[in-house]
Amino acid sequence: MKKIINSPHAPAPVGPYNQATLFGNTLFVSGQIGIDRASGKMKDANIEEETHQVMKNLEFILKEAGLTFENVLKCSCFVKDMRQYSRINTVYAEYFNENTAPARELVEVANLPKFVSVEISLIAAVY
Repeated sequence: MKKIINSPHAPAPVGPYNQATLFGNTLFVSGQIGIDRASGKMKDANIEEETHQVMKNLEFILKEAGLTFENVLKCSCFVKDMRQYSRINTVYAEYFNENTAPARELVEVANLPKFVSVEISLIAAVY
């Protein structure tokens, strides 16, 4: 049976989807962008600030499901400009233990919702 997970701290969905779906022991988290739900503003003064907000939004959803970044199996990262890879990666690395970091892909795309610079989704395990 699937269970819908939505955190009051992460941005509310703007379409026919939820922040996350738990099915069995697997949590599927929708792509998150750098919106700060408390202010409703995009945190995008620079790519580091934007990436931190994306990771915080993911963390809010994980916590709502009773999980942490240690439970993450895979992240999918979408970026508008591959030249920002190292700056995004530096922030991303702050949220994971290098020895237990999840699988990941990082793909450059033509555009993202609200024309942001980075969007990240993830899959996590309940154990």
